[in-house]
Amino acid sequence: MKTLLRMAMAILAAAALSAAAQKMSVPLLLCPAGCGPTESDTILMVQMIKEGSPITLLPQESPGYMYNIREMKEERNWKRTLFSTEDVLVQLALKWGGTPQLKEFLPEAVPIKFKLLYGETWWGQGKFFVTFDPKIRTVADLKGKRISLGLRSQSDWGVFSRLVLDEYGINPSNSDIRHLTPGQLTQQLIDGTTDGATSVFGMEPHEKEWLIGGPLRQLEASGKPLHYLGVDKEVIDRLNKRWGTTFIYVTLPPGTLPKQTQPLGVGIVRGYKAAHEQFPEEEAYQIVMSVAKLAPKLKDLHILWKIWSPELMVAGLSDENVHPGAKRAYIELGWWDKRNQYPAMTYPK
Repeated sequence: MKTLLRMAMAILAAAALSAAAQKMSVPLLLCPAGCGPTESDTILMVQMIKEGSPITLLPQESPGYMYNIREMKEERNWKRTLFSTEDVLVQLALKWGGTPQLKEFLPEAVPIKFKLLYGETWWGQGKFFVTFDPKIRTVADLKGKRISLGLRSQSDWGVFSRLVLDEYGINPSNSDIRHLTPGQLTQQLIDGTTDGATSVFGMEPHEKEWLIGGPLRQLEASGKPLHYLGVDKEVIDRLNKRWGTTFIYVTLPPGTLPKQTQPLGVGIVRGYKAAHEQFPEEEAYQIVMSVAKLAPKLKDLHILWKIWSPELMVAGLSDENVHPGAKRAYIELGWWDKRNQYPAMTYPK
């Protein structure tokens, strides 16, 4: 299935290159095939071409968001490449890359204040956990257990989950922590070879639309009694104080996620398309204007676009962190003041 998806994306990308030959085209670093944005942004690319947009995004599969931010440290990408990232990842890379606490995931700092173009999803994976064992009632109960997380190259699944567990005193020295792909860690939980794992959902600022990821649907389909392990607000507050991050705490009402019977506290990070400050202003402006125009039509074409709204695009943006071209677009659209409804992504001091 993944091979067919890659072939389809390659064909679409080739068509895009041909159709966009006389227009601006911008490479866009994403994540591995099947992660969601690879498909949704390929659809965006096709619609840009069909609608005659003055600019075309060219989605490129990558190993993940940890790779993206390290690749964007290279000057060759500053004026020509966009990338998918998250507020917390930009913050951690800026100040904490290469430190003893983060060296396992970020061998060196990426001391660049990247500029945001638009928000696309709020992600929960890595900031809550699941189990089939009724004796495990809280995250703290995972200490000394077998815990399956995402890869170290995955920001939410593998890195942020470790930061959360560490706040509960859970680490590789006292627990069996495995770093696997989302598919592998999910299967381990189903097979009973691990005691707890993380899983996936996405949301948007209105807290009305929810994206239930494939691994969580797989756990639901297993037929086993699924138990959710939420995080405490105090833990999210400590993370933000320690790392200078902007994790958001949200309580999900019962029934939001499959087989969820109790309120669930989770941490949220916000996903963005971003660029270096040297990325051309006119191109940033045209990209935001194209997305704003096409997104309402894309809602029926891919689940990630279903949660789109003007508020999602600007939530977390500020005069400090927004790309000037994007800000110009939002002012022209009349959306810029909507950002004031949400806390901004800040750069750590």
